[in-house]
Amino acid sequence: MPSQPSSNTSSHTFSQPAASSSPAEPAKRARCPACLRAESSCICRWITPVSHAVEVLILQHPLEVHNAKGSARLLHLSLPNSHMLTGEQFASETLDELLAGKHNVLLYPDTPGDRSLGIAPPPALDPAILSDPAPFSARLRLVVLDATWRKSRKMLYLNPLLQQLPRLPLRDTPASHYLIRKAHAPDQLSTLEATCYALMQLEQDAARFVPLITAFDGFVAQQLSYVMAQGEKA
Repeated sequence: MPSQPSSNTSSHTFSQPAASSSPAEPAKRARCPACLRAESSCICRWITPVSHAVEVLILQHPLEVHNAKGSARLLHLSLPNSHMLTGEQFASETLDELLAGKHNVLLYPDTPGDRSLGIAPPPALDPAILSDPAPFSARLRLVVLDATWRKSRKMLYLNPLLQQLPRLPLRDTPASHYLIRKAHAPDQLSTLEATCYALMQLEQDAARFVPLITAFDGFVAQQLSYVMAQGEKA
């Protein structure tokens, strides 16, 4: 959530940890270079490539990078036409470059109460994008904030360029499968689920994204197994 990468995955540099000068210092766990998780809890088996016309830009809050419950990395690795940038406040020139060349839509609900925080009201979304999105899909970029609700509001507050984007609120979505993280409202979804449902809407092809939702169920079950194992040890 690197400047705009040229491929579908973010670039990362990995090096072997330096030898410890203290025998008591624990060795760092080896991490999978793709999903960035410990190799013992790698989630790469759930990566499910799905073709999509709408480009996806994931802006990930730094606190989500190594959050075991986070779904954005799995989403990014499954969407070939996606990019991920990590940060809370981005330089204007960085966002300008990332948002150039396409019609950008922010995946974010309408929140009139944010006006009291100094967040500008967003421009209206072109009704044609919702009524007949097919002609627009290849020219659209869906911007996704991967953060807790509180942190996503702060990201919006700190980045005025994001406030200038029309928003795509989700409507009539299924109940979340995100059993490993507490939701503060019944309609709150994981980043992966929300993005999939938005792409279903914008590309008018729900069936194409179902395999990724199914893979997400497997990911959730894997994380729940760790929670249950820890409970049994307690």
